[in-house]
Amino acid sequence: MSESRLSTRFTELVGIDHPVVQGGMMWVGRAELAAAVSEAGGLGIITALTQPTPADLALEIERTRKLTEKPFGVNLTILPSINPPPYDEYRRAIVDSGVTIVETAGSSPEPHMEFFAEHGVTVIHKCTSVRHAVKAQKVGVAAVSIDGFECAGHPGEDDVPGLVLVPAAADALTIPFIASGGFADGRGLAAALVLGADGVNMGTRFLCSQESPVAESVKEQIVANSELDTNLIFRPLRNTARVAKNTVSDEVVRILEEGGTFPDVQSLVAGARGRLVFEEGDLEAGIWSTGLCQGLIHDVPPAGEIVTRIVAEAQEVLTRAVGRFG
Repeated sequence: MSESRLSTRFTELVGIDHPVVQGGMMWVGRAELAAAVSEAGGLGIITALTQPTPADLALEIERTRKLTEKPFGVNLTILPSINPPPYDEYRRAIVDSGVTIVETAGSSPEPHMEFFAEHGVTVIHKCTSVRHAVKAQKVGVAAVSIDGFECAGHPGEDDVPGLVLVPAAADALTIPFIASGGFADGRGLAAALVLGADGVNMGTRFLCSQESPVAESVKEQIVANSELDTNLIFRPLRNTARVAKNTVSDEVVRILEEGGTFPDVQSLVAGARGRLVFEEGDLEAGIWSTGLCQGLIHDVPPAGEIVTRIVAEAQEVLTRAVGRFG
């Protein structure tokens, strides 16, 4: 495999070797996984709200530092809530720990930009549409991660897949951006770069790695699943989420399609039940996120190997394309 760097505007921005980012997944973005990705030359991401308190986040950042001296980031997902987490305290824990790369997601990053700018933090904002990416650029983020319809979790309500979304974003943005949703191998990375992105963000592929802190049965199910084995839940509520197809998500889809409302499915989609899937390996305990790219995943390698393999394959694909058409 090639050991050469694959440099883009994004790798130069955040000081990494390869344009491969590990998505900030709830319950999954912990020290071992983030450090393994960063150590291989990608960008690992710790998920702030996976940690129960800001103090715990500071400890997780310190654990990551003991595993790698290379750059890594922290995901801070900001969502409307009746009882919101202490976002300001999490934000303070990030900067007090010396982290200089933050991935924001959910609500607009604008209320947090002044604080992060004062502390020299590079902000990457995750969004699902070109219009939101342009707005994020206007409020001063350094880069954007843009999610296509293929992604796990919330793809937005526009249903635009990456083959259109990525070049549309390239036409509209001047800052670096990375493509997310549907990427699991070097062919995808090569395609994203050709379409105008500066790298890729992968969640499901790293969920299915040796360092991923989820039950082995979850990883085995991802390998067994095809691209057809997901459900889109909450469509009638205009809060679409892509999750693994199981008896629970089938039931959620059925209830809402028959006119049910959120209270009718609330117990089925409780976050505590989804966490049980990851921690105990009961695949029918609740809903859990996985993307269409699970149909391209056939093994459970170390996270670092995923990075180096994908980069080497992308370089080979691009070189072969030049040979065929150049």
